[in-house]
Amino acid sequence: MGAAQRLRATRMERTVDAYLLDWANFLLRWLHVIAAIAWIGSSFYFVFLDSSLTPPADERLRRDGATGELWAVHGGGFYHPVKYAVAPPSLPPRLHWFYWESYTTWLSGFALFAVSYLWQANVYLVDPRVYAWPAPWMAGAAALGFLVVFWVLYDGICRLWGQTPGGDRKVGWAVAALVALAAWLACQWFAGRAAFLIVGAMLATAMSANVLFWIIPGQRKVVAALRAGQTPDPAHGQRGKQRSVHNTYFTLPVVFAMLSNHYSFLYGHASNALVLLALMAAGAAIRQFFVLRHGYHLGRNAHPWPYAAVGVAVIVAVVVWLRPATPASAGAMAAPPDAAQVMAVVQQRCVMCHGEALASKNVRLDSAPALAQHAQAVYQQVVVTRQMPLNNATGMTEDERALIAAWLRAGGAGASSP
Repeated sequence: MGAAQRLRATRMERTVDAYLLDWANFLLRWLHVIAAIAWIGSSFYFVFLDSSLTPPADERLRRDGATGELWAVHGGGFYHPVKYAVAPPSLPPRLHWFYWESYTTWLSGFALFAVSYLWQANVYLVDPRVYAWPAPWMAGAAALGFLVVFWVLYDGICRLWGQTPGGDRKVGWAVAALVALAAWLACQWFAGRAAFLIVGAMLATAMSANVLFWIIPGQRKVVAALRAGQTPDPAHGQRGKQRSVHNTYFTLPVVFAMLSNHYSFLYGHASNALVLLALMAAGAAIRQFFVLRHGYHLGRNAHPWPYAAVGVAVIVAVVVWLRPATPASAGAMAAPPDAAQVMAVVQQRCVMCHGEALASKNVRLDSAPALAQHAQAVYQQVVVTRQMPLNNATGMTEDERALIAAWLRAGGAGASSP
């Protein structure tokens, strides 16, 4: 086989590998989003249900041990859920469980993390400007360590203080401090995009572990006791409810962390750990508003608008804080650069991933016509979101970004000004 044939074979192999990896990424992401919607939806519904129950009006229900009921209308029918805080008088033949939504969300999310980040740790996890890992596998091992260590410490905090007087407050502050430490460490060790995702995955792992190790086992013990004709221990329900409440407050911070990898102005900021913590705190405050508003409508607590106001105020403050500044070099540029200057930058910073041998995402930038074809995408990725080069692996400078911006704004690629 000649050199040209070997080059074509190598290029085809890389193209097929990239194509299959994209399919794996897409299908896993699709499954992950569907499972997450099912899990979060059921979790939010049961939080609403618990917050909206009123004492049963029917004496028979109270006599049987029912502690709350709710009437609802949906889809043309009426529903009447009834809650037994410890146990019903007898178990029905068919009992619905809620756990596969959680497990499927975590398993698909972990598989997606492995395909996207662990498989290419040198590209997605490692940013030498942040921390120079001796080997990519070490970064991958550390990322997995965040998931395991956070769960162990969080679970230990809950075991230590969860059942003590004022335990919820103690656990809340301790977990908040633990999350803050983890976010700071992640942003010191990993590329910003990966750091945000790892913190989100860390919280999501704790959420699913709560279901696996506490909520479902406690429910199984209650069911087993009832079937054996025994009185179930109410502690199982109390501990399961506590972990379920933790999960609902983790939800919005996790969703933010998972979405943030699309927005480099968040994870690429010099104080990205503070950005991450501020927006996660805003999400938790807004979730508190929705949890308490059900009780407000029943006269159980004051209107929770201050929580929503704090959450929104934090978001607005971050928006103002991160507002973009006009690069000095762009304003100082007397005349638009010529195509040769821009192609020199592109050849040095972009072509290793977008050239003839490897055209990542089927994008080639190794010629002036190719650059013109993808001018808008280049402007978006290099100038606006600054996601490319990925983790700035090729060391593109601010002056080079400003040069590309000035050229494209002047219609240098034959494209209209962005």
